[in-house]
Parts: sequence; C-alpha cells; structure tokens
Amino acid sequence: MEIKRTFDLLDNLKQEFNKPDILCAKRNGEWVKFSVTEYSEQARLFSLGLLALGLQKGDKIATVSNNRPEWNFVDMGMSMVGVVHVPIYPTISDEEYRFILEHSDAKILIVSDLSLYKRLKVIASEVESITDIYTFNEVEGAKNWNDIVHLGETEKVRWKDEFNDRKNSIQESDLVSIIYTSGTTGNPKGVMLSHENFMSNMKASIPLFPLSPRDNILSFLPLCHVYERMINYLYQANGCSIYYAENLATIAQNLVEIKATAFVTVPRVIERIYDKLVSKGEDLSGIKRSIFFWAMRLGERYRTNGNNYPLYALELKIARKLVFSKWQKAFGGNLRFVVSGGAALQPRLSRLFFAAGIPLMEGYGLTETAPVLAANNTSASGNLMIGTVGPVLSNVEVKFEEDGEILAKGPNVMLGYYKDQKMTDEVIDKDGWFHTGDIGCLVKDRFLKITDRKKEMFKLSSGKYIAPQAIENQLKESNFIEQAMIVGESEKFAGSLLAPNFDYLHMWAHEHKVHFRDNKELVQDDKVQSLFRKEVIKFNKQLGAHEQIKRFRLVCENWTSASGELSPTLKLRRRIIYKKYADLLRDMYAYDDGEENRGSIKFD
Repeated sequence: MEIKRTFDLLDNLKQEFNKPDILCAKRNGEWVKFSVTEYSEQARLFSLGLLALGLQKGDKIATVSNNRPEWNFVDMGMSMVGVVHVPIYPTISDEEYRFILEHSDAKILIVSDLSLYKRLKVIASEVESITDIYTFNEVEGAKNWNDIVHLGETEKVRWKDEFNDRKNSIQESDLVSIIYTSGTTGNPKGVMLSHENFMSNMKASIPLFPLSPRDNILSFLPLCHVYERMINYLYQANGCSIYYAENLATIAQNLVEIKATAFVTVPRVIERIYDKLVSKGEDLSGIKRSIFFWAMRLGERYRTNGNNYPLYALELKIARKLVFSKWQKAFGGNLRFVVSGGAALQPRLSRLFFAAGIPLMEGYGLTETAPVLAANNTSASGNLMIGTVGPVLSNVEVKFEEDGEILAKGPNVMLGYYKDQKMTDEVIDKDGWFHTGDIGCLVKDRFLKITDRKKEMFKLSSGKYIAPQAIENQLKESNFIEQAMIVGESEKFAGSLLAPNFDYLHMWAHEHKVHFRDNKELVQDDKVQSLFRKEVIKFNKQLGAHEQIKRFRLVCENWTSASGELSPTLKLRRRIIYKKYADLLRDMYAYDDGEENRGSIKFD
C-alpha cells in the first residue's frame, strides 16, 4: 500500500508484516516483545482516549522519555487524530524544558519515569497550557499513559466515527511533529515537520539499505532526535524487528543478545567501540599483539574500490580470519552494516570497519530536512566514497552558493520554525531552497563532501551541538583569561585555546614566586597550569555535560587584529587560529588517556 502519512505504516505492517516481535524492550532481564496487532491496537486506543479527553487537531503533546515501544504507541496515536508530537531530550536543562514546554503550547506532558516526573512536575505546573502530566512507568500518585488507553477502550463506541473522520482528514502536508533544535541565539528553535517530510525521506532511503522482516535492529540513539525517528519509520516500513537498548552502557551486550543485523549510530559511539577493541589489542602480548596491530594498519589502508596493491586481498583474508572475525563475534555474529550520522565520521574508522567485513557508511542531514540529504550506500556500485557523505537522495536537489554553502530543496524540507517566520525566511528563500549553513562541494560530480561550517556552532562526535561564543564569553569573565576559543568539531569532547591576560598573570606569578624568563616558560609552569585548571573547572559548573571543557592549552602571546588572530571588529578569526595552533590542537586531541596531560581536566 502507499504510505503517505506516518500512521499509514501501521496499516502497511498489518497487511505485509503481521509479526509477533515488531517492537521489543528488555524488562526485568527479559526481552518483552510486542506484535504488530498489539502495536496497532495500543495506538488506536490511545487515539480514542485523546478524543475522549477533548484533544483537537493541532493540539500539542510533549514527551520526555527513553527509547521504548510505548513511545511509538503514543507517537502513532497522536498522528492518527492530528495531535502534534513534541519529543524532548531527557537530558537538557530546566531552562530549556521550561522554554520548550511554554513555546510549544503543549497541553499534555508524558514522561518516562519517577526521576523525570519529580523534575518536570514543578516546571509543568508553571506552564499555563499544560493541563496534565502522565508517566510511562508506574509512578505512585501520577497519572499513567495507560489511563488514556483505558479511557479509549471505555469510550471507543462513542468516539469511533469521530476517530475515522479525523484519521481520514489528515493530509500528508499536515504538521505531525515539532522537534526543538539548539540555535546560535540560545533558545531552541521548533522545527515543524509534516507527514510528507518524514515519509518522503523514508521512502527515498528504502532502496539504499537492504532491510527485510528477517532483520533484528538495535535502536539506541534517542527517538526524540529526528535521525533515529525517521530510521525507526524506515525499519517499520521494512517489517524489521526493533529492539530498544537498555542504555548506552549495554549496547555491546544487547547487540550480542539479539544477534543484530544493523544499527545506526553517531561517530562518538563508533569511537568508543574502536577504543575498546584497541584496548583488547593492547592487552595482548608477543605474536598475537603484533598480528592484531598489523591487521589494524592493514585495515586503515582499505579501499572500497578494490584499488589496492596486488597482495592486499590475500593479506586482508588472513587478517579477517585471525583478527577481524573476532570483531564480528563481538557484535553478535550477524552484523551486515552500520550507518553513521549526526557528525563527521573519521574516514579511518570507516576503512577499518569495511576491512573487518562490516560496512560502516556515513550520511548527512539536518533536523530541518527530516533529516537525510545524502548517504553512502552499497545498493549499487558507485554509491560509496569514504570521506564523503555519499550521493544526494533521489528526491532531493542540492546546489551551492558562491561561498560554498549547501542549499537543498525537496519534499523533506521543513514547514518552517514554529512561531518564528523571520527565522524561517532567513533559511528558506523565496524559491524554496533551504540554506543549511554548511559548506561543501561535489566530488566526482556525485558525492557530497562537507568541508566547513558556515556558522560557528559545531557538533562533537556524539552529535551534540556546541555554541562556542557563549562559552567563550563566560571564560573571559575570569581575570586571568583575555581570549578563549572553543574547539572540538567532530571530536570526543570540547577543548579550548586560552590566551591569558598576561598583565594580571604576571602580577599573580610575582606574588606566588613563580619565576620565568618569558611568557612561553610562564604558561608551561605547573602552578600556572593548576591555576587555569581551577578556573576552567569553575566555569564548567555552569555548562551542560557535553559543553564542559575537558582539555585546554595556553598560548604564549596576545591575540590582536594586528597579528591576525582577531578581525578589525575584534572577533576571533577561527580558521587563522586553527592553522596557527595546529600542533597544540593535535597534542590536545592525542587521546592518550594514560598521559598526565597538561591542561587536562580530571573528573571523578
């Protein structure tokens, strides 16, 4: 059947893949499996319950939850009666919660557990639009989401006709979700996405990845993120069994338990997996250790086009038998491919996984494009190039501004930003082109390559955004810090280059009997390093966990417009600073965890 609206996936599942294990979660040590019939019925009854509560088309319901089958039940239930889903991360600040709940006009809030209920109950009580808060888990004294399901069961005869009328009235152009994404101005922006945005992107992605009802998928990226959400729709369209990981710490265990055949991830997770694999290699000794690292070096030279030296294929066959076969076992033995998105993936990691017989492919997109614009894939020869984000989707157009900014147009481009027409008009021009803010080019007239960020905001390898200017301004509140530049694009953590206020630092050094010949010797002094470490820790307390500075380096000169680090209006010239301090940055991100690293912030 044709899938135009998100809830059409339910009818398609019943018609094509009526299986007993479409959604699965681990509870009390056992995997609990929900059938297509249960999924469809729970969603329908939730819809009827919303009607009985008086919810109208266009009303908003916010959810703050971990990944679980119930998230899908309420997501589909809302969409069938035109209620707009506002999914929110469980890990943001109280200020962000308050802003999103107020700005979205949410009428109901659903949270997953006791801790979130306690935290958000007070905030929700101060939001005028919110009438009720429900929980997924049983929480004493709290309303449970099943109350809405039971109401739907009780009132289903009364609301049956209204349900059918409402469902039939939903158009693919209708708003189905508002996803809030961080903005450079501080407050999150509400990205309005329609049924067509999601489903067009899902349908264009289906031919790229070989999925079937025989596949067991592990899902662990947050469903409130547009990437995992659209991919979950893609799994359902193919009838895959979706298993929700218990948490990030149990990913390896869960992969083995379900014998996963595929999963999507962000680079940071791949980096962690790689680190664990390497640590096992470090524990080896003698010939085994030598063979392990020989295989690693061999893998880093892998070429997807087979353009290697004559003996490479034979050597790789040996490496796979002796080393890389153990990687496959570590993933459960059945892993066929992995897709990475959300931030730039190190080409070295992609080559290694391909060498191990596990295709690791990178894609690219944004919340505003629901989300995929381009993706490497193995559906046909010529669709894969490591170091790029792959070919552009078949139903998406891409072009480039004079400065290299990537512009995109297609049915996946958002409706706009909620309550912000001005910002919408800034990113979607009169001809319908969405301005991504990313700089790129086409390689071989086919593969999209991201080369830079037009805006200063960047992502860590975990996919988390960093807005550097706000953090830099906080750091400069210190008497000891003249200038700061936050770094860490596509790295594991945020770091900083710090230019000291040397006048103030010289006085401090004199008082503390720190002797030095010049500023270069001064910034390397242990007492000075300790001083700046304490300053950074102090400001870290004001930041979110992913924003905190884990390492810093002190420079030994002032930054000025005359010397080139600052513009005439005294703004940081980031590219010049990156180039000037390339060696310091390489040292900062050496990742030698055993090193007593100068400028490292240690956390208990």
